[in-house]
Amino acid sequence: MAGKRYPDMWVDPEDDPRSQGALLGDERATLLDYLRSYRLTLEMKCAGLTAEQLAMRSVPPSTLSLLGLVRHMAAVERNWFRRTMAGEDVPRLYRTPDDRDADFNGAFGDDAVVEEAWARWSEEVAHAEAFVDAAESLDLVSLDPNTRINLREVLVHMIEEYARHCGHADLLRECIDGATGQ
Repeated sequence: MAGKRYPDMWVDPEDDPRSQGALLGDERATLLDYLRSYRLTLEMKCAGLTAEQLAMRSVPPSTLSLLGLVRHMAAVERNWFRRTMAGEDVPRLYRTPDDRDADFNGAFGDDAVVEEAWARWSEEVAHAEAFVDAAESLDLVSLDPNTRINLREVLVHMIEEYARHCGHADLLRECIDGATGQ
């Protein structure tokens, strides 16, 4: 994915799938539009790269990679929407008692690892979207008795989480092939 007018960018501005569709929308529409945009941004920053490129680490000793970010965000989506908000008793993704950072440490340049990471991420995003769509109100309180938080706060946190990691992804992608994002 590269722009035609701006080949150093992922896409030309007129071809950017991210929109400001919720301009002047209500609170829910605005939050969901921002979250959708950041999710798309993560996908765009990873598009067109090989498994080895996706697994390329930033600066030693850091284990930060684009693939690690995809795995990490799948785990974050799962934790907030399944475990915390829905109160589901599901295991954490990637994290183990021996390796709290397995989402990054296990991000190897292997096609099967990449395929699994994107499948998990897509599954967790779809679950989160369905959960939010079904919620009557952003005031919905989590079902996890150990984490009292409402859906509004979770959506704001998810926007913050994606924004921070999309910033990391900007730098990682630029190191890989020089492409910069918008």
